[in-house]
Amino acid sequence: MAFKSKIKWIALFVLILSMVSLVIHLFITKLSGPYSLQSTLMPAIGFNLTPSIFGMEGDRVVRNKGSWGHVKSLESLQPYANPRRSYPVPNEKNNGYIYAKVFGGFEKIRSSICDLVTISRLLNATLVIPEIQESLQSKGISYKFKSFSYLYDEEQFIASLKNDVIVVNSLPENLKAGRRRNEIHTYKPKSSASPDFYVNEILPELKKSKVIGLVLHDGGCLQSILPPKMSKFQRLRCRVAFHALKFRPKIQVLGQLMVQRLRASGQPFLAFHPGLVRNTLAYHGCAELYQDVHTELIQYRRAQMIKQGILNDDLSVDSHVRRSNGSCPLMPEEIGLLLKEMGYSTETMIYVAGSETFGGQRILIPLRANFSNTMDRTQVCTKQELSDLVGPETPLPSNPFQPPPTKSEEQLKEEWYRAGPRPRPLPPPPDRPIYQHEKEGWYGWIADSDTEPDPSSVDLRNQAHRLLWDALDYIVSLEADAFFPGFHNDGSGWPDFSSLVMGHRLYESASSKTYRPDRRVLAELFNIIHDNLYHHNNHTWKRVVREHLNKSLSEDGLIRQSLLSKPTTFLSHPLPECSCRIPSAEVPKQVKSNDGRFLYGGEDECPRWMQLSQEDDTRSESAVAEEGSDDNSESEYKNDGVEQQDSDDSRGRSSLTQIPVDKDDEWDPND
Repeated sequence: MAFKSKIKWIALFVLILSMVSLVIHLFITKLSGPYSLQSTLMPAIGFNLTPSIFGMEGDRVVRNKGSWGHVKSLESLQPYANPRRSYPVPNEKNNGYIYAKVFGGFEKIRSSICDLVTISRLLNATLVIPEIQESLQSKGISYKFKSFSYLYDEEQFIASLKNDVIVVNSLPENLKAGRRRNEIHTYKPKSSASPDFYVNEILPELKKSKVIGLVLHDGGCLQSILPPKMSKFQRLRCRVAFHALKFRPKIQVLGQLMVQRLRASGQPFLAFHPGLVRNTLAYHGCAELYQDVHTELIQYRRAQMIKQGILNDDLSVDSHVRRSNGSCPLMPEEIGLLLKEMGYSTETMIYVAGSETFGGQRILIPLRANFSNTMDRTQVCTKQELSDLVGPETPLPSNPFQPPPTKSEEQLKEEWYRAGPRPRPLPPPPDRPIYQHEKEGWYGWIADSDTEPDPSSVDLRNQAHRLLWDALDYIVSLEADAFFPGFHNDGSGWPDFSSLVMGHRLYESASSKTYRPDRRVLAELFNIIHDNLYHHNNHTWKRVVREHLNKSLSEDGLIRQSLLSKPTTFLSHPLPECSCRIPSAEVPKQVKSNDGRFLYGGEDECPRWMQLSQEDDTRSESAVAEEGSDDNSESEYKNDGVEQQDSDDSRGRSSLTQIPVDKDDEWDPND
């Protein structure tokens, strides 16, 4: 009996010893590889912001400077959207009131509001807080919010513009009655309407009736490029977009919390916006990039656009030709290959922005296969945090799908008698059961009908929620250490998410890593290795890719951005009107377009106080760099055998749209 008791104690001791050994091994692994461990545990236990494990933001070590460092040639550009000369404060005794209804998604709303403020200043009018149609309470959003306050901070908006435009919450009572009786003239201006249109056609009516209404569909109401004498209105657009339009506090807090969580490991992260939106894919004829039901859905939307007059083109086009022209987005597998060629480690943190990615998570599988730390808002935020953001909402039916009503035995007999003369064919086999997942979602209708149904209450609410998800992604994309667009400069005339982010990053920190690739050049490069996409070993091809993307970071990329994006929306390239340049030893090259406007290098000199502040920041940064240079010399990532080039090495050599490569012996993709 005593012998058995000793065996039990020995077994218990061995078990305890094994558990202690396991805990010690886990602790050592945690200390030696915090980045990998955090990535593994992130979905299970959330984010650990403990400074002793992952370090705080102030202690971040930026590794692999070739991939994350600033672009030196753009460091002299600083944000400066203040009025330059005499700029009178608006007078309450003005020409009247302007109210507006804004349709569209996040990008169109943001661009439209900036144009509305500019038009109000041009016409010397008072602006009523615009109504965002996607976030009206009729869409099922929380009763806590008005349409504008669902997304933006009203008080901040009004206070920030007090020296530019008088903004009020609503029309006076005597004018509200006229609006209810439809006695107020309403206009539907195009996004490219000129200032003369407002001065000659709308201003007389405004002076007469003291109020007008605007209905905006296309993401703006004023042409993007204004004459040089109207540069003060361009700077007003920048003050609205980059200073007055702040998201409501709860969105800002959660957005900054997401940034902290992404940087909790002490490493930088890259934001990527796929740009795979159904409307965009349909407009440019990119249906064949997808398969099966997704192709049909894109073609259906394209047919709608042709019928509505939005698009003047054939229904069926060759998507591969459109892709070669640069009209289609880069696919996620192509983005993954480009990032690898640029030297980003497979452990790089990549945040996927965008509330709509057509094709869902399935389309992102190739990117996640290359970069395991690829995530979106659902992995960075908890369900409760996202639920708190939308506020209390009326519950909707959990199962909106209703199967067709069953027919009674009498109805079946009646149909049998009316089936026609005998002999009759054999009756069809019984219908297979219709599963719920085949009817749920925005694509279920295509199996039964040729007409897309009207949006359900669930669809309307989800469209409103997309505004919030885009706002969170916008904050994260601005704060990211690098940003890569899958689609921008699309030429449709509508503002797009990536271009707005790129313009905002250019304004706030021009030297940050913001890629501006030419999709036409990249499509030509991918055609070369099409049959050997993942296993090619073409060193010349890799060198060309790196040179092209490095040039897109610097002046060449900015010049191309100005030529393609600025005519669509000014906010995508707010240079030179909204920036200034700190004098440096290197004189910037000045590039003008055919119409005489500056594409690059025409910025004003920064005021003295800004130059002194910049010099102080430079001294402090250099002191910190000297202290940490010895400690961090051995902590750089391995580059996977890819040589890094500084983005400044390629300045002024060739245009982005050229491929300066000779087809030598290395050009064979199978070498």
